[in-house]
Amino acid sequence: MMKILENSKEYLSDFIRLNEEWISHYFQLEETDKKLAADPYQVIDKGGYIFSLVSDEEVVGVCALFNNGDGVYELARMAVSPAHHGKAYSNLLMEHCLAKLTSIQAKKVYLVSNTKLAAAIHLYKKFGFQTVFEGPHPVYSRANIVMERSVEI
Repeated sequence: MMKILENSKEYLSDFIRLNEEWISHYFQLEETDKKLAADPYQVIDKGGYIFSLVSDEEVVGVCALFNNGDGVYELARMAVSPAHHGKAYSNLLMEHCLAKLTSIQAKKVYLVSNTKLAAAIHLYKKFGFQTVFEGPHPVYSRANIVMERSVEI
């Protein structure tokens, strides 16, 4: 049975594991990643959300919404276990995140990514994200694109 759990403390280690696995596959872990790994609950403490896609008690995908205040959230840390790629789980996570943003009456959501991640960029465009910046990112050396979209209520 497939379910998406919100802010479940028991799956925070899976959130970090899947993210570190994904980042390490394409890039290198950065200081910001290490700070998050040391205290993933900080996302929730600051009014954000961590979603865990669970299938038969196994976390197969994760995603987060970081609260930046004033109704603005960052969609971040989406990762699906390599064993489960190609099953459209990222679509499920994206749909869930957008539904959550609508339910909390968020105004805008943005994300930070890298243009070499063609499948991810395609996913974001499919869900209405538009490029608002390309170039070096001030926080993540691995990032070179910022995309955003409004949240329809």
